[in-house]
Amino acid sequence: MPNASTDPNTTAVVLAAKRLPNAKAGGPYGKFRAHELAAAVIANLVAENNLPTAEINDVILGNATGGGGNVARLAALTAGLPHGVPGLTVDRQCGSGLEAIVLACRLVQAGAGDLYLAGGVESISTAPARANRTADGGLEFFQRAQFAPTEIGDPDAGQAAENVAVHYGITRARQDDYALASHAKAVSAALQGRFADELVPFAGLSADQGPRRQLTPALMARFPAVFVPGGTVTAGNSCPNSDGAAAVVVTSLARARSMAANGGTTAMGLISRDSATVGNEPTLLGVGAAHSTRQLMAHTGFSTQDLNGALVEFNEAFAAQVLAVADLLGVDPALFNHDGGALALGHPYGASGAVLVTRLLARARRGAVPGTDALAMISMAGGMGISALFRWAEL
Repeated sequence: MPNASTDPNTTAVVLAAKRLPNAKAGGPYGKFRAHELAAAVIANLVAENNLPTAEINDVILGNATGGGGNVARLAALTAGLPHGVPGLTVDRQCGSGLEAIVLACRLVQAGAGDLYLAGGVESISTAPARANRTADGGLEFFQRAQFAPTEIGDPDAGQAAENVAVHYGITRARQDDYALASHAKAVSAALQGRFADELVPFAGLSADQGPRRQLTPALMARFPAVFVPGGTVTAGNSCPNSDGAAAVVVTSLARARSMAANGGTTAMGLISRDSATVGNEPTLLGVGAAHSTRQLMAHTGFSTQDLNGALVEFNEAFAAQVLAVADLLGVDPALFNHDGGALALGHPYGASGAVLVTRLLARARRGAVPGTDALAMISMAGGMGISALFRWAEL
């Protein structure tokens, strides 16, 4: 994605964002399929922003564990959008939701359209059983897709987190402390109502299920290693798997100004500056976001020092990986996720990248100074990272 255009017709803006409260897998959303979760967010965005539905160029959604069949198109129709509005489903695993938003921004910047709904969705609860067809016509079921050749190394996420902890010297104490801080920040944010404006209550759930008020250092220390005997990655310093959905309105600056002038939306938004997606060693898949952020910095001139004054949201799949990325970038991990991250809020795979952007917009609206940079980062299965940079601006 090139740096933000000076032409208002090809300058991409994230104008509005909503998400469902993250629900524990197998919990309140257990009877709803992915497209139904996404449809609830889409319908809310359309209604709250008075969007002319026939003029929506596309609905682009990320999804990681679904059964295919273009969940974005199904969600758009379920939400009541006109038959003429198409849908596109993106799969970059955990980065899918952010990739969908980046793609929508690129389309605006290319002049392909000026009104998109983009985001991501995951229903771990209703994800279909998956199987490979064997030579004799039978079915060989598997828990997850293959992300890298076996000879290179294709570890499960938990094993990869242990690999990162060992490779970068991330101790159990640091992981536990970071996870405790994430829960404390999320609990505080919820109590102060800092999530309220971004949430769409659904299926009786009006708040994220993950944050734990009673989590203490003593309790955290009791969790055993879950992936490697004697390891440092535990259920306490790992994210809960979640069902959820998030989506944003991506439009051109020209159209955003028109919408704001007509009273349909706010007069501020997140201007898309640039993004980068890169690969890294699959056995250390959790640090991909460090590499994508470095590339983004090289493209834009955005620096490590600039992070200190920016809004930064980074998906917390495992505390070990968050800390390794912070160390690689040379920053204090306290810069990430002011209101807590996925360790507390949950990780609905394909939606998580879109949750990051939703959080950035919500945080910016609570008093960020115009010109403030906003960075979303996420590491992905197979050894990849994606980072997207925005700027909070008056329209």
